Amino acid sequence: MRKTILSAAIGAVVLGLGAQGAAAATLDDVKSKGTLTCGVSTGLQGFSAPDNEGNWSGLDVEYCRAIAAAIFGDPDKVNFVALTATDRFPALQSGEIDVLSRNTTWTLSRDTSLGLDFRTVNYYDGQGFMVPKDLGVSSAKELSGAAVCVQSGTTTELNLADYFSANGMDYNPVVYEQLEDVNNAFNQGRCDVYTTDQSGLYAIRLTLTDPDNYVILPEIISKEPLGPAWRQGDDQWGDVVSWVHYAMLNAEEFGITSENIDEMAESSDNPGIKRLLGTETDSKLGADLGLDEKWAYNVIKLVGNYGEVFDKTVGTGSPLKIDRGLNALWTDGGLQYGPPIR
Repeated sequence: MRKTILSAAIGAVVLGLGAQGAAAATLDDVKSKGTLTCGVSTGLQGFSAPDNEGNWSGLDVEYCRAIAAAIFGDPDKVNFVALTATDRFPALQSGEIDVLSRNTTWTLSRDTSLGLDFRTVNYYDGQGFMVPKDLGVSSAKELSGAAVCVQSGTTTELNLADYFSANGMDYNPVVYEQLEDVNNAFNQGRCDVYTTDQSGLYAIRLTLTDPDNYVILPEIISKEPLGPAWRQGDDQWGDVVSWVHYAMLNAEEFGITSENIDEMAESSDNPGIKRLLGTETDSKLGADLGLDEKWAYNVIKLVGNYGEVFDKTVGTGSPLKIDRGLNALWTDGGLQYGPPIR
C-alpha cells in the first residue's frame, strides 16, 4: 500500500512538472530563438500595415513590440507574419506564429472549439457600414436590396447575415478573401455598401480614391472585442501576453509615460508604481512571469502606455483620429481596466 501511494505521489509530481513544462513552451521557445513571431493583418491602417520599406506600424503591431520589449528589452525583436482572416487561426494552431495580434474578435467558439485562448481586449469595437454619399441613405435600415462588400472567414460576414435577417431585409453579398480585394471592389463601385468593424471603416476610407465622398452610417450592429490570442494550455505565455496589456493600462492610470518614466522610477514613493516599474525591494513579480523585474519598465519606456499607443496609431495623433470612447480608461468612463500589479 505504501509503495502504491508513493508511486502515485511520484507520478503526480512528474505529471505536474510535465504540465508546467508544456505551459511554458512558447515563452521558452521565443527566448531560445531570440525573436517573437507575431501574426498580423495583411494591411489595415491604424492596426497593422507595412510602409513601402516593409516597416510595420499600428495598434496591433505595437502590442507585438511591447511583448518583445517585456521579454528581450528590445521591441524590435519581432518577426511579423501577414495573415488573411482565413489563414490566421491555422497559423496560430500549427505554431507558425507565437501570438496572433490581428484585429481579431473574441468569441465563444474561437475560445473553445478552435483551441485558442483570449483574455484581454486592446480595442473595443463594433461592426458598421460605409456607403457613398450619393447613395442617399442615412441609416442601415435603408439598405434592403443592396450589394454589400464583406471579407470571408470573419465574424463580419456572420453578423451581416444576422442583421439583414433580423430586420427582414434582402442583400447581395459580394465576398472576397483578401482585404485588398474587398477594398478594390468597393472603390470600383462593384458594391453599394462596405461592412466591417467601424475602426476598420475609418482606416479603409482613407485609402479610397475620394474619401470625402463616403459616409459611415450611425448603426453599430455587433460587439467586437478585439485582442491577442494564443494556444490553449499555454498558461504562462497567456500570462505574459495579458500582463503586458495590463501594465500599459496601469501605467496610463498612474500617469507614467515613455517620457517621464525614469523620473517616476527614481522619485515616486507610490508602492503601486514601484511594483510596476520593478523598483520595489525584493520584488519577484517579474520572475513569476518568467521575465526579469524590468519587464514592465521596458514595455512603457520603449513602446509607451496604452494611451500613448492608442493616440499615435488610431487616436487623435493619427490619420484616423478616432475618439477613445469605450477604449478610455475606466476612470474616464471607458472599459479599459488594468487589474492591480501586486
